[in-house]
Amino acid sequence: MKVLAGNSNRALTEEIAAHLGVTLTKCQVRRFADMEVFVEIQENVRGQDVFIVQSTSFPANDHLMELLIMADACHRASARRITAVLPYFGYARQDRKAGPRTPISAKLVANLITRAGADRVLTVDLHAGQIQGFFDIPTDNLFAAPVLVRDIRARMQHADTMVVSPDVGGVVRARALAKRIDAPLAIVDKRREKAGESEVMNIIGDVSGRCCILVDDIVDSGGTLCNAADALLAEGAREVSAYITHGVLSGDAVKRIGSSKLKELVVTDTIQPTAAVKAASNIRVVTIAQLIGEAIARTAKEESVSSLFD
Repeated sequence: MKVLAGNSNRALTEEIAAHLGVTLTKCQVRRFADMEVFVEIQENVRGQDVFIVQSTSFPANDHLMELLIMADACHRASARRITAVLPYFGYARQDRKAGPRTPISAKLVANLITRAGADRVLTVDLHAGQIQGFFDIPTDNLFAAPVLVRDIRARMQHADTMVVSPDVGGVVRARALAKRIDAPLAIVDKRREKAGESEVMNIIGDVSGRCCILVDDIVDSGGTLCNAADALLAEGAREVSAYITHGVLSGDAVKRIGSSKLKELVVTDTIQPTAAVKAASNIRVVTIAQLIGEAIARTAKEESVSSLFD
């Protein structure tokens, strides 16, 4: 087994390698003067089972190109099998035609990864599960729920805990987590006027006196979370926390969340946390390295990955 790290999240890759008990394969990923990506695999990978760990987080296009070129380099070096490990698949929100003459970029990126030489894909909490079907190679979509549930049980599960979906589209995800911790479910009904902005309209469910946990896959601008927290508290919720898999946190998101009424935002390290995220008083990062490491180990041994969530 060979584990390679791109530049998007080296700290996570090092933790994954430590869990697997392997040393990261020596690999140079750098830029020419005009910012072209150059990759050199500095160890023999011929006949090896190679895992390239790279989130397509900001800057998404740079990190995507690194992944594609690393996969091509391994393919040309005669690796036996190449698995693209994407803790965060950055183009997943572009999974359908949102209007006339618009792309389905998630499918395009899936094609690029396949054509670059990847034999399979391992990712975490896809924005929409059907994106697995965009890949013409085996694709495992891991769920961060076991990691989040452990943290919830250790810190804040009480008799008055309630899981809340911040929108109708996330109900399936929220219901699955609510079932795991044996908590009731509420839904925030909102209307999105334009990308990055949302207006909360209604709360479906009685949240009065409850410790509410907002659950979602991605927090980007933070507007939806902050508006949902305000609405829940206005309906009588005692406190509001949020558990989100991917902390994109673009623009002024960290500042917005820091000044919001959220008690705490918990994200995983699928995206490498910035200095601002680490310094924020109400944002906490939990690691997902053990989950991904175990999935990689099972993939290498041709064992079941889905049994991780039984």
